[in-house]
Amino acid sequence: MQDPVLVVGLGGAGCRLALEAKEKLGCDCLLISNDARDLNHDVSKILINTTPILNPSTYLIRGVSFGAKESLESKIDKYSTIIIIANLAGKSGAALSPVVSHISKEMGKNVLSFGIMPFKFEKDKIFFSGVSLKRLKASSDCTVIIDNDALLDSNPDLTPDSCNLITNSALLQVISTLRDSSIPLQTNILSTSKDITDVETSLRDSIKMLYEDASPNGIKSALMYVVGGNKVPIGILNSMVNTISGIFGDDSTRVSLSVTGGDSSKVVLLTSIEGETRFDKYDPLGFIPKENVLDWEEPDASVKIDLELEQIE
Repeated sequence: MQDPVLVVGLGGAGCRLALEAKEKLGCDCLLISNDARDLNHDVSKILINTTPILNPSTYLIRGVSFGAKESLESKIDKYSTIIIIANLAGKSGAALSPVVSHISKEMGKNVLSFGIMPFKFEKDKIFFSGVSLKRLKASSDCTVIIDNDALLDSNPDLTPDSCNLITNSALLQVISTLRDSSIPLQTNILSTSKDITDVETSLRDSIKMLYEDASPNGIKSALMYVVGGNKVPIGILNSMVNTISGIFGDDSTRVSLSVTGGDSSKVVLLTSIEGETRFDKYDPLGFIPKENVLDWEEPDASVKIDLELEQIE
């Protein structure tokens, strides 16, 4: 990361998380959404105006956002690092993340992105989230993927809202340490667990969540955050690091430890992935290299055009 830093929140969840990330990093914030209610805060903002459409599609929101390109460029021009937070399960996040990341990268900014993926029962959102994630990764120096569905698979007793709270907390935990730790410039998976007293059990649950998204053979590095680790014996921390190193089984896999204070205890794993993840299958055509796709440069969008045409019978 290089100062100055701008956190950009896209859509409802992205805007809420961006406001909290702004406080943790002590930086500026920009909110972008097609819903004015998401922008009801005293920070820099851009409204993607899709009126009079009451329920605009992802394609329409993206098409209208192209008209705000100059406004976006003027707001991010003075910053060196752009941190994008987007809920790819939402229309605004899926629509705007490829546009904002592409413009930021074109302007020569360092782009760090956080993408939150949908639950698998949200079948109507999976395709859009997969396509948006592919484009977001292409325009980012580093992408961190947060998969609520993997946490739900590992903990079927949780409600969707509980999953959101747990993964959002893990995301903010990683963001709060960005000035003190480094993240590899590639695709990263964020996995975590519920708040429990036994950190070793928490580590097991975090690894189980990770296995839902990627093969352990594709893991090249791991950063383990132990929340509340200042109360954990050194021997247990050492055992946890050795456990991770043994599970991944590759001598070249680097494992780092970050201990933070907290009232509750849990483990947050940030793992660098090479190769295929389950998100690559969200887009049925995702296996086609972008150099073989004719329309890769501009993401799919629909433009709102009011035409007064006489009806022909």
